[in-house]
Amino acid sequence: MINPMFHADRALHRHVDAYQQVPDLQPPHRQDADAYWADKIAEVMRDQFGIKPKVSTYSYRTPYPPAYDLIPLPNRYKVPDFTMFSGQDDTSTMEHVNRFIIQCGEAANRDELRVRLFSSSLSGSAFTCFISLPPNSVITWADLEKQFHKYFFSRVHEKKITNLVKLKQRNDESVESFVQRVREVKN
Repeated sequence: MINPMFHADRALHRHVDAYQQVPDLQPPHRQDADAYWADKIAEVMRDQFGIKPKVSTYSYRTPYPPAYDLIPLPNRYKVPDFTMFSGQDDTSTMEHVNRFIIQCGEAANRDELRVRLFSSSLSGSAFTCFISLPPNSVITWADLEKQFHKYFFSRVHEKKITNLVKLKQRNDESVESFVQRVREVKN
């Protein structure tokens, strides 16, 4: 005669053994949870479906210290709709910086807020340049302004001055026509 308790006991041991073989699905530390689960998901995608995830992803980092994002804006301050700078038109860096400071209003009183808000006035290649700066490479407004002018300063105005110096009135040109041509080169 077969003892039914023997079979029940044996089935229970099979379940316990199977449970003990399941790997621990908890990451070693709470802060590593995202990386742990990303690795687990990538492993399943690779093993089950043959899909390889991208090697790395790019996430936005600010070139200024993260603490700047914690500084509160002035009371009842509304972030303005800034004039945008892309580096593609004739707007000089000096003009853009001065316009930006004026548009900042009360927030321009703090270096940290100027640095934080500046990216909101950039688009296209100017914004790409800003987000490409290494983390913590911009600590002060002077740092940011220096890097901005260094990268985008155009010698357009210097070229125009040299063009003015080279201008000469033609033999068949009236004074009025010459003055008009000077104005066109100047502008």
